[in-house]
Amino acid sequence: MIELHKLSTQREPFQLNCDLIERVDASPDCHVTLTSGQRIAVTESVDEVVAKIRAWRVDVLSRALRLAR
Repeated sequence: MIELHKLSTQREPFQLNCDLIERVDASPDCHVTLTSGQRIAVTESVDEVVAKIRAWRVDVLSRALRLAR
């Protein structure tokens, strides 16, 4: 799961399962669209969201490789 922040007055953090992300758009604010069709406006940029997803996947794969040994 990655931590993002909702685009609201409180900018509250939330954890999101990366496997539920369908796409990430900038229009002009960054919106994460889930496989359910729900859209969430976040404070992070598209590049930041993609970097968090990449880092999470690298971590998961590296842990799996360590366990396989």
